[in-house]
Amino acid sequence: MSKERAQRRAERLAVLEKEKARRARRVARRNRRRALVRSLRPQRRGSGRLYRRSRTQRAGIVVVPLLASGLIWFLVPELGLRIILIALIVLVLPALVVVILGRR
Repeated sequence: MSKERAQRRAERLAVLEKEKARRARRVARRNRRRALVRSLRPQRRGSGRLYRRSRTQRAGIVVVPLLASGLIWFLVPELGLRIILIALIVLVLPALVVVILGRR
């Protein structure tokens, strides 16, 4: 009788060990898959120069030169002068941003 119980207990323990090993493999596989997905997802890093500015300041940095370029395009009659003035805006814009908005 005790040999039979010991044998059944051993069988139960063997089944439990197999299930535990299967569960551990499943958890490890899920963790590897999550790590892979996390590594493939693009990282959002807020360390660039534009990220130091507020949303309003970033919008101003984009919209003001576009408006100035549009005004130049419609108000200046000569094509060569238009191109030179727009290039001047592009070249001067970084300095103006630092002077007006300050360095952070």
